[in-house]
Amino acid sequence: MSTPPWIKSSYSNGAGGECVECARLPQGTLVRDSKRADGPALAVPGRAWGSFVDALRRGELV
Repeated sequence: MSTPPWIKSSYSNGAGGECVECARLPQGTLVRDSKRADGPALAVPGRAWGSFVDALRRGELV
């Protein structure tokens, strides 16, 4: 499998704080700690990721 294109969170301030990166795949989304690019990634199925993002946009998760 080729390396997926990782996208850093827009909330990253570049000062080494807490940040995540996501990579979209046909079957879902991978999520990892941006400070540990060689570390593990969490695989989230597409439908679950969509529900999560929708809840964030509605302000249901803080």
